[in-house]
Amino acid sequence: MTEPLNIAIAGLGTVGAGTVRLLVDQAALLATRSRREIRVTSVSARDRGRNRGIDISNYQWFDDAAQMAAEAEADVVVELIGGSDGVARAVCDAAIAAGRHVVTANKALLAEAGTEIARAAEGAGVSLGYEAAVAGGIPVIKALREGLAGNRIERLHGILNGTCNYILTAMRDTGREFDDVLAEAQELGYAEVDPAFDVDGVDTAHKLAILTSVAFGTEVDFKSVHIEGIRNIATADIEYAEELGYRIKLLGIAERNEHGIHQRVHPAMVSTAAPIAAVEGVFNAVVADGDFVGTTVFEGRGAGAGPTASAVVSDIVDIACGRLTPAFGVPASALAKPEAAPMESHRGMYYVRLMVLDQPGVFADVAAALRDHEISIEAAIQRTRSEAEAVPVVLTTHDVQESAMQGALDEIGGFDAVQEPPHMIRIEKF
Repeated sequence: MTEPLNIAIAGLGTVGAGTVRLLVDQAALLATRSRREIRVTSVSARDRGRNRGIDISNYQWFDDAAQMAAEAEADVVVELIGGSDGVARAVCDAAIAAGRHVVTANKALLAEAGTEIARAAEGAGVSLGYEAAVAGGIPVIKALREGLAGNRIERLHGILNGTCNYILTAMRDTGREFDDVLAEAQELGYAEVDPAFDVDGVDTAHKLAILTSVAFGTEVDFKSVHIEGIRNIATADIEYAEELGYRIKLLGIAERNEHGIHQRVHPAMVSTAAPIAAVEGVFNAVVADGDFVGTTVFEGRGAGAGPTASAVVSDIVDIACGRLTPAFGVPASALAKPEAAPMESHRGMYYVRLMVLDQPGVFADVAAALRDHEISIEAAIQRTRSEAEAVPVVLTTHDVQESAMQGALDEIGGFDAVQEPPHMIRIEKF
């Protein structure tokens, strides 16, 4: 065996403690697979005395994580602090400047500065590993970057946030509304006290921006991701989706067409026969379409100490074995500048729910507005109650451009008989 690989870990939260535990518990297995000992030498966190369920007494302690990255006896610095800048960025910069490899689970940092950090690592001759930043324990980065290296990826889509998937699954299974299920998810620890990053789609967008770079060989372009969350999804929409043969999922979708690269995060209706429709609860999944391989599906746990630590350690083992792959699949200097396709150019099918007064001629007015915007109705569901009460009218359309759909909804929303802003969900054909 060669010399041991020394590891410094910045951040001892759920994932950091899980990583230490895995490296200790699986030390013999990892040594066999990498042909060298992998050992933790140094750690840093905010509270030295906190009980984390692991023994850190044999490791050198640093109060300053960036100082540890620069000075510790370490070949690899593992950044598990989180955040798109601040200490996390300082740790990565200090490690690279000192000629140390970096492994991180920080999707926000990579979405905001991944290209810049990858270029710095490449210039220093060190590796940037981030398998744990996207989809937890699912090895999707390696799958796209290495397993599918012989393919041009035409499109990918995925469920990238377990909190949102849990909420939508529970809403469908129990018939409860969003706020009620969110409160339960917070009690169970599936959602943060401030759930905005999850339920508003930002977490999914961070991960999608990283996947897009790997899939298409472009610079990371988070600012071009169209982002919508799930706060406006009602139980009624989930019930209508089931009636129409669909399920609602929060998806991250990346595709390249004549307009450029579309990156979009939003709730979507998918056929119950689609592989992604069967992914339930806190599980994640990524589906990639390659020109030679066809469609591949990757599913597993997207968060948690064990799955995420598993992904962190997979990058460490690559470094131990000398497998230093360009972070985004091609040298950072060769990453193309992405041409972002505007959301208005998206073309697809749509679900629309209107709450209207049950009066003669209302449906005809709605149909006329759609016709004027060259939108064809595929199916319609109308529930009748009374003339004094708003009733739902549900429509699905054939393929139409987003700009036309938005124009029609703006017009329909101005009708006196329409009592709420029109509610629209895109239908995806996979």
